[in-house]
Amino acid sequence: QVQLVESGGGLVQAGGSLRLSCAASGRTFSSYFMGWFRQAPGKEREFVSAIEWNGRNTYYANSVKGRFTISRDNAKNAAYLQMNNLKPEDTAVYYCAAHPRTDYRNYLSYGYWGQGTQVTVSS
Repeated sequence: QVQLVESGGGLVQAGGSLRLSCAASGRTFSSYFMGWFRQAPGKEREFVSAIEWNGRNTYYANSVKGRFTISRDNAKNAAYLQMNNLKPEDTAVYYCAAHPRTDYRNYLSYGYWGQGTQVTVSS
């Protein structure tokens, strides 16, 4: 069992940066594939980024590639999403998730979710 808690969201101007954190509890965190998703009002939850259990491979949606960086620290039971050059279209609630059963880009695959943190980017 893993419990996830996101933090680090907020209001930022376009071009600014934020760093989201995902704190995990549970002994098995270090063995889990982790993902970040976001959901804007009226839209479906969408994939943002993912990282393998050992951090060796990372994956990004085309819309954030080159601007966002995912990382993790298994010793601290934490994952992070560094977001640079933010745009108004990045405005959404951001969620971290763990342990996808199949397709890591599909939010329906994930077994564990945090409560989300709001990111708002003003133009």
